[in-house]
Amino acid sequence: MNIKQAKEHIKNSVQLYLKKDEYGEYRIPVVRQRPIFLLGSPGIGKTAIMEQIAQELGIALVSYSMTHHTRQSALGLPFITHKSYKGLEFDISEYTMSEIIASIYEVMEQSGIEEGILFLDEINCVSETLAPSMLQFLQYKVFGRHSVPDGWVIVTAGNPPEYNKSVREFDVVTMDRMKLVEVEADYATWKEYALRQGIHSAVTTYLDMKKNDFYRVETTVGGKSYVTARGWEDLSAMMLLCEEEKLTVDETLVAQYLHNEKIVKEFTAYYELYNKYKREYKVEEILAGTNSAQVVERARIAKFDERLSLLGMLLDKLESEMKENLEKSDYLADLMKVLKAVRTLHEKEGTVWELLERQIANREKVIESMTNAGTLAGEDKRRHRAVIHFLEAAGKKIRLEGAEDRAAFALLKSEFDAQVAAMKRENSRIQSRLHHLFAFSEKAFMDGNEVLVLVTELTVNVYSARFIGQYGSEDYYRHNEDLMLHERQDDIMKVIEELEL
Repeated sequence: MNIKQAKEHIKNSVQLYLKKDEYGEYRIPVVRQRPIFLLGSPGIGKTAIMEQIAQELGIALVSYSMTHHTRQSALGLPFITHKSYKGLEFDISEYTMSEIIASIYEVMEQSGIEEGILFLDEINCVSETLAPSMLQFLQYKVFGRHSVPDGWVIVTAGNPPEYNKSVREFDVVTMDRMKLVEVEADYATWKEYALRQGIHSAVTTYLDMKKNDFYRVETTVGGKSYVTARGWEDLSAMMLLCEEEKLTVDETLVAQYLHNEKIVKEFTAYYELYNKYKREYKVEEILAGTNSAQVVERARIAKFDERLSLLGMLLDKLESEMKENLEKSDYLADLMKVLKAVRTLHEKEGTVWELLERQIANREKVIESMTNAGTLAGEDKRRHRAVIHFLEAAGKKIRLEGAEDRAAFALLKSEFDAQVAAMKRENSRIQSRLHHLFAFSEKAFMDGNEVLVLVTELTVNVYSARFIGQYGSEDYYRHNEDLMLHERQDDIMKVIEELEL
């Protein structure tokens, strides 16, 4: 299965493991909650999906790479303790608590979240001294004399033997106590993730044309040659920062993330072309609707890969603006709830600015709790910080002006309304830019596949799909209807061909 399917399977398993009956007991007893073993090639996003699952389920996450552990750190250190049995005195060996088990209790203490996922990566690459204890842990969920707390689901991950010489094959007894989930690299699935994460459009447009370059592990005369999903994502992050700081992205940099000489050369060459197109086509003018007829003509006669690159640049710019606008909308919706709560509480207790400070403190606790639990998504963190920034700025202004309660609420409303108005103006601007994108595409690409690519990309990108769903786009609806008719026609033709009519 691909990584998206694996994520849903694991998420469903965790939900079922944590389901309780009317007496608060787990429906599947802890002893029957088989650890999940996620087996797949390196760098395809196994760790990333665990973070997403924990965030979506609202539970904690503790992650460990088992290659970094010795027998002592995993099991705990031995010590001698004195015991009495039926009048006889004995010295026996005990163990301090495992570092791994202790970290679970620490997260529970700091976050206040009692349930979670213990994710152990590289599980089949443990040291020779740790291997027997690791097998015991997978079977009985015990390190030394300490068990994993109830409510914590064990998910493990590992690489197949062909990718790692240190891999240890599990025996039938161990495998029979785990749920095996095998996952393969799949570009179409990764691209959905890439669009949500804001991966550089040069990466996605290149891989659209050369899908076989997305994931490749080979043994060559010079040793291992490999390109992974993790490599593309890390390269994208570095490219975005280099562009921000006006630093050069060259073969030397690309080769630090993509370990295949041919792909490094081809991607670097493509990136230079990509920047050339960006300069010459003047993306901002196209989205503003002020582009020249010469630009339209150039796009019209350009080759498909050049058209695709141009479309990627336009979409990248517009979708990032949609994402930012939607985050602002989510922040304002959250802020409105906070301000309503302040008004309600004010009728019972405290001055306005004291209530604002209380809301700030509560919000800081939420951030700290979710951070400690390992489940704070980047978007959530930005939203919480934006709310705190507004409350701090408003509270400071209220105190400086010595505003009474009625005046304080008027000030809060004025500040809030101003931000809502700015967001609505930005909505209109983005809708206009989306219209200009469609108008340019219709002129430059006419009935070509590029318009279908445009509609498809707007549909699969979570931010553009949501933006259009909330605010509408006549151009999108019209072309989407044409696309659906086109697909239905293709389906009918396939049926006719199968019937040999």
